[in-house]
Amino acid sequence: MSPGTLTRLALAGNRTDAARVALTALSAALATLAGLAALTVLAIQKPPGDAHQQSEQYVNALLREPGLRGGTAFALLLLAIPVLALAGQSARLGAPARDRRLAALRLAGATPGQVTRIVMLETGLASLVGTLVGLAVYLVGRELLHRPDANGQLALPTDVLPPVPAMAAVVLGLPLVAALATAVLLRRVAATPLGVFRRAARSGSPRPWPALLIGFGVLAAAMIEPIQRAFRDARLDWLAVVVLIGLFSAVMGVILGAGWLSYLAGRVLHRFAGRPAALLAGCRLADDPWASSRTFAALLAVVVVGGGAAAFRAYFLLNEQLQREQNRQAGYDDEAGLYGSFYLDTMDLIDLAIAVAVSIAAAGLLVTLVEGIVSRRRAYAALVAIGVPRATIGTSILWQMLAPVVPAVLVALGVGYAIGRLLTGEAVRGGYTQEVCQATVELCENPATRAEYTELVEVGRVVHTPDVPVVQLAMVGGGAVAAVLLTVGLGVLFLRSNTALEELRVG
Repeated sequence: MSPGTLTRLALAGNRTDAARVALTALSAALATLAGLAALTVLAIQKPPGDAHQQSEQYVNALLREPGLRGGTAFALLLLAIPVLALAGQSARLGAPARDRRLAALRLAGATPGQVTRIVMLETGLASLVGTLVGLAVYLVGRELLHRPDANGQLALPTDVLPPVPAMAAVVLGLPLVAALATAVLLRRVAATPLGVFRRAARSGSPRPWPALLIGFGVLAAAMIEPIQRAFRDARLDWLAVVVLIGLFSAVMGVILGAGWLSYLAGRVLHRFAGRPAALLAGCRLADDPWASSRTFAALLAVVVVGGGAAAFRAYFLLNEQLQREQNRQAGYDDEAGLYGSFYLDTMDLIDLAIAVAVSIAAAGLLVTLVEGIVSRRRAYAALVAIGVPRATIGTSILWQMLAPVVPAVLVALGVGYAIGRLLTGEAVRGGYTQEVCQATVELCENPATRAEYTELVEVGRVVHTPDVPVVQLAMVGGGAVAAVLLTVGLGVLFLRSNTALEELRVG
């Protein structure tokens, strides 16, 4: 098969295929923007001077202070997680029609390898278009947003550009990774002239072994402080690697654990539910419990990060309150030397990023839900034909989404908060000695007499524990569940058109 023929077959399809390609390209563009933004932050050159010398050409302290740029770049890369999950969920849009098209190609004489290359080329080309669009938006936005203020400072790092090899790695690497991921996903799929099927599906009920991954992630966070005490010269980048590995392990444990929670919820509904909608949902959850891990992967990852952000905000709030109290006791201005407000402003930006990530994850949920309704439209039409009301089917879809996601969100919140709480620790004040002059101001200010009245005083060590941020945790978890409810409400709108009796003949 020539490259031209391969390309034409990869680009062929109906409107659903065009929508899948468009969503894949959009996801690739958003992921490119996130990656290029992170590279731009890392490309800021450190000004000459000591290690704490700041880049004064920027307004935002996240860009001025060298020690905060790594965390800023990491936060930008976190936004790529739900975007990439959206790309994976978009790849399943219109899957039944694509499967029939692949079967027709096999019937016309295409080999299994050629069919796999067609699907890889479709995903790779769509991703390449998206990355090129993302690069164009980045370059144009860089020029449009380069507006120094009256003091010559910039709001964004539009004066620097990442290295060209790094930009090329993002723009060309993402389509390559997408194509390779497609090949990996198709390794268990057989395209035959009679249809497309999986060679080996997962059998057996899920097990709660992902709890081991969660425990490892929490343990890694708990070991940071002992490592710092044992190795005083431990490099910060090694500690960051430990934190990243632990966070990744915990997130994967939560995502994979959603399969076990889905299976457990399905068994409970099947045994104790007395309504048809709950019974339908229970059978579906028990039949394919791993669907929850695939469907809610991005949302649960964002919730874990949100739980950790809530722990950090509680720690910074406590530090700000203690510093205000210390300033009032010392007779200073209430706002003097308040570093806590800077960190709280930073947490506001992180919360905004989490809200955007939840929105992107909700878009991926909507794509998955609509695809599930379309792919099962013949089964739903058969239920309607035998007298099952569409409202019952819609309610079963609601049960199918909420039954696993509510406990999974609670677990994700708990894991994220536990990791954040272990990383921040307690707020400690005192525990040191200081010189105190026990005399009048005149005697203390006179160098000749100050030493006579000065003595060392032990300042007691007081440990303050941050409060549990119940309100913010409820907002993160409630926002995730509300996004699922909104997604179900929008997805059920497609139910009536896909449960018409004609679907029994044309599905």
